[in-house]
Amino acid sequence: MTRTRVSHAVRLARHWLAPVADPVNAARGLIGYWQYVKDWRSYQALPGAEPITFVDSFPQVHDRTSTSTIDPHYFYTNNWAMRRVIAIAPALHIDIGSQTIFASLLASTVNTVFVDYRPLHVTLSGMHSLGGDLLGLPFADGALASLSCLHVIEHVGLGRYGDPLDPSGTYRAVRELVRVLAPGGSLLLATPVGRPRLCFNAHRIHVAEDIRAMAPELELREFSGIDDNGTLHEGVELSAFKDCEYACGFFWLRRPVGL
Repeated sequence: MTRTRVSHAVRLARHWLAPVADPVNAARGLIGYWQYVKDWRSYQALPGAEPITFVDSFPQVHDRTSTSTIDPHYFYTNNWAMRRVIAIAPALHIDIGSQTIFASLLASTVNTVFVDYRPLHVTLSGMHSLGGDLLGLPFADGALASLSCLHVIEHVGLGRYGDPLDPSGTYRAVRELVRVLAPGGSLLLATPVGRPRLCFNAHRIHVAEDIRAMAPELELREFSGIDDNGTLHEGVELSAFKDCEYACGFFWLRRPVGL
């Protein structure tokens, strides 16, 4: 078996096992327990140390890393989108299903409506939450001047979140976002790009040109994104990530005032 096939087999095994027991995480955890017990004993021996009881023990065995860890897709996507929204400075911004932390932080700078298939029940100044389906948003045609949907459309129609199965889910989601976007309005869209394929039921990956073709009536103001190494590239061509396995493309789209 070639090295590539072994790599694919290991990745596949982890994908199937991770929902119940991530083998890599478990191995690292076992090593971490050794360090945890060592630190417990060392701490107890320090002058003035508080007593440690087993009933209150709370092992944290995955945080001793040489650098701070991030998920580059969400780290850069959220930053990119928030900077664009602040630059646009809308009176009201609508976010569809992005990370809740993005909507929360955005609400500190602009009035934000957060719409998700699984309603978010929170009380927060500047933020209003709605339950809604990306294939049938609760807004009139051309009603929204500022709209974002980050790392969402690739999931639509795969049943991952309890939504109906639909092979055309990504396309229909983009068309629904286009429907509610007002003339002169901006849509900030992010989704995985690279080698096109379906990773059921996690997500779809498209080539950037295909995503762009789903909204031909909108202007592309900017295309940016991150590559397979997690490096940010701003203001690049749509073809920039065509050779990637799992990059993320950021699309700033705008509806012309006359349309």
